[in-house]
Amino acid sequence: MSSSALPRIAVLGGTGFIGRTILGALDERGHHLLTIARKAPAEPLPGEFARLDLTLDPPADLAALLTEHRIDVVINAAGGMWGLTDEQMVGANVGMVSRLLDALRSMPAAPRLVHLGTVHEYGLCPIGVSLTEDSEPKPSMVYGQLKLQATELIKDAVRTEGLDAVVLRLGNVVGAGQPGHSLLGVMAGKLATAQAAGATAELALQPLTAQRDFVDLQDTVDAIIAAIPSNPASPSVLNVGLGKASSARELVELLIEVSGVPVEITEVPAPDGSGPETEWQQLDITAAGKALGWQPERSLRSAVAELWNAASGSRTSTAG
Repeated sequence: MSSSALPRIAVLGGTGFIGRTILGALDERGHHLLTIARKAPAEPLPGEFARLDLTLDPPADLAALLTEHRIDVVINAAGGMWGLTDEQMVGANVGMVSRLLDALRSMPAAPRLVHLGTVHEYGLCPIGVSLTEDSEPKPSMVYGQLKLQATELIKDAVRTEGLDAVVLRLGNVVGAGQPGHSLLGVMAGKLATAQAAGATAELALQPLTAQRDFVDLQDTVDAIIAAIPSNPASPSVLNVGLGKASSARELVELLIEVSGVPVEITEVPAPDGSGPETEWQQLDITAAGKALGWQPERSLRSAVAELWNAASGSRTSTAG
């Protein structure tokens, strides 16, 4: 690590939903920051920016960038799911990690790697079960399968090559800047449009009964920052979530409530043959508490309020 009091950090995928928030939090702490992404951001980001296609450009180019900026820690918030073909998802989630590992292997002193995984690596589990890091992964989505492959590549490098790395398996992250194609992003957009028009929002909702582990964006970033220091005693995979399952319907109803926008809801049955991807997902976050000294501190109401504030430009209270 460099002689600076604070580690120098590169964020891959720093232009995305979680990446931007990571950069903002690290900038407040005074870190030297380098964002590496395929496209320059529409709005400036803290620190420096380097354009690199992590799915196509040679690993040597990435290694040179990390060396030039004397990077101590790489946070990998890159990857892709929405709007991608299965083939593109392979490159964005597995090929990119393989290239990243090749780049780190080629460096005389590889930076520490903090990689963002996903709860979807676990797939289906019985209702009432809390998923631990030792739970057998059975991903049912292509995205989850590919993210699991990436996690296994990293775990193997830790085990066989001594790579300094940790994978954080994130729950369903909720907060400001929520992608517009996500369920909550879509609903926030419809509510904001109705609010601007002074109209009632007309929402068609499916049952949305599947229980998921939703977690606040800021709590998630706190966990990522807590994982920056090397910790040889830490497991190579840690769950990061609220540790409590909630239904998507609960989140939508919270969003409606904090928005204050009048709504007219039409109940729509689930599509025929659409079995639940996961009826239940609840993460056991005990290991992250022990390894990182981290616990979630914010409520889902707070997370949804931050989402709404960003989507609508309002300043709803986040108390509760």
